[in-house]
Amino acid sequence: MKSLSHLNKYFVKYKWYLILGAVFTFISNLFGVVPAQIVRYSLDLVRETIDLYFLYKGFSVQSGVYEIFAFSILLYGLIILLLALLKGVFLFLVRQTLIVMSRHIEYELKNEIYAHYQTLPLSFFNKNNTGDLMTRITEDVSKVRMYVGPSLMYGLNLLSIFILVITYMVSVDKKLTFFVLLPLPVLSVSIYFVNTIIIKKSEEIQANLSKISTFVQEAFSGIRVLKAFVQEEPSTVAFTRQSNIYREKSLDLVKIDSLFSPLIALLVGFSTVLVVYVGGQEVISGKLTPGNITEFILYVYMLTWPVTALGWTTSQIQRAAASQERINQFLNIKTDIVSEKNFSPVIEGRIEIENMSFTYEGAQVQAIKNFNLSVEAGESVAILGTTGSGKSTIANLLCRMYDVTEGVIRVDGIPITDLNVNNLRKQIGYVPQDVFLFSDSIRNNIRFGTSEMSEEQMIKAAKDADLYNNVIDFPEQFDTVLGERGVTLSGGQKQRLSIARAIAREPKILILDDCLSAVDTKTENQILNNLQSIMQGRTSIIISHRVSSAKLADKIIMLDDGHILEEGTHEELMALDGVYKELYEKQLQTEEV
Repeated sequence: MKSLSHLNKYFVKYKWYLILGAVFTFISNLFGVVPAQIVRYSLDLVRETIDLYFLYKGFSVQSGVYEIFAFSILLYGLIILLLALLKGVFLFLVRQTLIVMSRHIEYELKNEIYAHYQTLPLSFFNKNNTGDLMTRITEDVSKVRMYVGPSLMYGLNLLSIFILVITYMVSVDKKLTFFVLLPLPVLSVSIYFVNTIIIKKSEEIQANLSKISTFVQEAFSGIRVLKAFVQEEPSTVAFTRQSNIYREKSLDLVKIDSLFSPLIALLVGFSTVLVVYVGGQEVISGKLTPGNITEFILYVYMLTWPVTALGWTTSQIQRAAASQERINQFLNIKTDIVSEKNFSPVIEGRIEIENMSFTYEGAQVQAIKNFNLSVEAGESVAILGTTGSGKSTIANLLCRMYDVTEGVIRVDGIPITDLNVNNLRKQIGYVPQDVFLFSDSIRNNIRFGTSEMSEEQMIKAAKDADLYNNVIDFPEQFDTVLGERGVTLSGGQKQRLSIARAIAREPKILILDDCLSAVDTKTENQILNNLQSIMQGRTSIIISHRVSSAKLADKIIMLDDGHILEEGTHEELMALDGVYKELYEKQLQTEEV
């Protein structure tokens, strides 16, 4: 129960649901226990009245005895019917409190997990696959809900029935009660050993389910690649292999679960035999009536479902504990991207980087080595380099997706670690290399990240990104809903939409991470000409492997293997006759061809 203690705060929040549910459970079981006593009265009345009825055989009073007897039996029947109806009403109220509470807790827990995911750094998502994240917020939370809902309801039901039934049984006959309850310790020990196996197998099943979810998510996200390489059949075979493992583990669990019902049926049947045998001896000795025997048999069967549910409930609690333990693993992870002083100034855009080095977690090689850069507010710098030279890493560090391993980054003279993270990112327009668009309208994708944007601002951003003419050709224009990850757009259109989304926010710092790689030369020139006016008054970081993108910048940096090779203006670097000039001439020749 240690891992499930995380849910106690929700029980406190919804305590009235829990308290009322417990009260309603007790009342409903009270109305379920009382009919057994009425049955005893009825049977004893029949036994006593039959003798009296035949005693007056041949006398007129016999019909009167019969009428009183019939009325009494009818009255007892109506009382049993009324109690059954009242029991049903309170059972309804039990579900309207305890089950409704479980749905509220499920809602709260899912929101807590999702909100916590949002706070975690990028390094967390690099280490954990999407399928595993989704399984914990869906399948694992569903199993936890079974604990806070049905399992809790059946547990309270078992407790209240035991209190009511056993208390009354003891008051009637202690000896018979002892023999009725004799099998229960054996049942408890059996449940303990069986559930030890259940929790182990449940954890294995959940882990395997995460693998299946990851596999399916990757297959559907990369469906075009699968089809292009004609890998549908191998993918199906691989999925079947994973599903077979899940099936085998689930069947193993079913085999263990199947021990519960026969075991409980055997022990309950043994209790019934003991009631008849021991109770019969008590009747013969005159200590009990036949009605008491029937009453005790009814009590045994009243205990049958709660005791049967005990196995199921224990199993569900064990599964919930395993699932909550998996959930807690992520909830206990705290982000290391925190602000020390939480400053929230209006940024002007001056950037200073001193002796910055960075190594990705688990990597053996430094991605950035002793990097230095100074950019005044409103200036622009282009960072050029080959694939793997560390260009995108610098963009991530400026957005504080990661913290530097060594050195310091300052914005307007303030260390980036002292700035409020959300305030910093709100004033940065970032166009990532890997474009991600949401399955929403083009309008909402451009407006993403801000709730206050006029139609004119949105259209201007689309025009500046050279996207407007494409959009108005669509039947729905800006209301066109994109497919998953923007699949309905071409690569160039997706990049231009990503640029429009960044510049629409009118950021103080603009970071373009190789955002023109998927557009042709003509479109690139059009966007670059538009960017000249956009970049006015903004600090701009242009990351690219194309020299043409660097022409707009006031300063150019040639990056290789995480450190600076050359630095200066276009003219200065051409005069150096070094790496930049060689790259420039090669790309110029390629464009001419």
